[in-house]
Amino acid sequence: MASAAQRRIKSISYAKYGYFFILPFFAIYFFFQLWPLINTFMLSFHDNSGNMEEFVGLDNFKAVLIGSDNRAIKMVHERFVQSLINTVILWVGNFIPQIALSLSLAVWFTEAKLKIPGKGFFKVVMYLPNIITAASVAVLFLQLCGEAENVPGSLNQLLSKMGIVDFDETSAKYDTIKFITGTWQSRGVVMFIQTWMWFGNTMIMLMSGIMGINPSLFEAASIDGASSGQVFRKITLPLLSPIMAYTLVTSMIGGLQMFDIPYLYHKDPNKVSDDLKTVAVYIYEYFHDIVDPKMGYAGATSVILFFITLFLGCIAFYLTRDKDEIAKKKQRKKNAQQAKRENKQFGGLSI
Repeated sequence: MASAAQRRIKSISYAKYGYFFILPFFAIYFFFQLWPLINTFMLSFHDNSGNMEEFVGLDNFKAVLIGSDNRAIKMVHERFVQSLINTVILWVGNFIPQIALSLSLAVWFTEAKLKIPGKGFFKVVMYLPNIITAASVAVLFLQLCGEAENVPGSLNQLLSKMGIVDFDETSAKYDTIKFITGTWQSRGVVMFIQTWMWFGNTMIMLMSGIMGINPSLFEAASIDGASSGQVFRKITLPLLSPIMAYTLVTSMIGGLQMFDIPYLYHKDPNKVSDDLKTVAVYIYEYFHDIVDPKMGYAGATSVILFFITLFLGCIAFYLTRDKDEIAKKKQRKKNAQQAKRENKQFGGLSI
């Protein structure tokens, strides 16, 4: 039996103080982002001029998703489909090598058996591209990948010295590779830029997840004679599922909203290549068109992109859910219901 003094002692919870730490984010969100979000939804149901008195219902969504026989509306639909295809290609093309490289480096750097000198230096160097502005990176790669025949960029000159790019000594011109104007060449460069900029950040997150795994599991596997591949497949990957789900969802959101590098990576400042126009670029061009702004189409496309992101995010969480924990919860719920039924059989009295 607990004494009266022990019963008077109340447990102290510090959980409420966590809300003070997350309050700045929500304050900034409500002041600076909530209204633009609401306004975007409102614009999607109104006329392209942005006039809130001209309610058009779902016409903007039909134009973007379905199109019509009208040439202008048909072009809106075709541009949206092409931009969505470009977005998916660019995201998948940079996410797969990014996650493969980041996971390999994270496992390598956290391997206790490997005594790698200068780990901290390499971590900092690999993370540095993440803090460089996208505009600076786009300008840098435009100079590196220049395709002028007389004075090409450094990359084409290097390929010429390696014998990959032909050089006509008579006309003093290079048969350059079209890294900027070529369809798959330009996409490949953008994929590489995105991978290069973000793999360091992904590596740090995966390293934190691996370091959070109980070391005794790795020690037990080593004692049992498990190989490195078995440890990776049976211990590291399953226990990394929460952080992998987070990485997948954040990368997917960033990929679907990809704007800065595709928009800036082109020679003509007034024209983005059709092969690099993502959905975000498509929205920007329609909203900021000085001659013929299409705010309704831009708003509808933004809402469609929101629901696409939400749907894919739900799928990602479903595929990466912890099945063992779900089974345990179901079993606990089943046991609680069974105990409740048994308790009722004895008139609510426990035996």
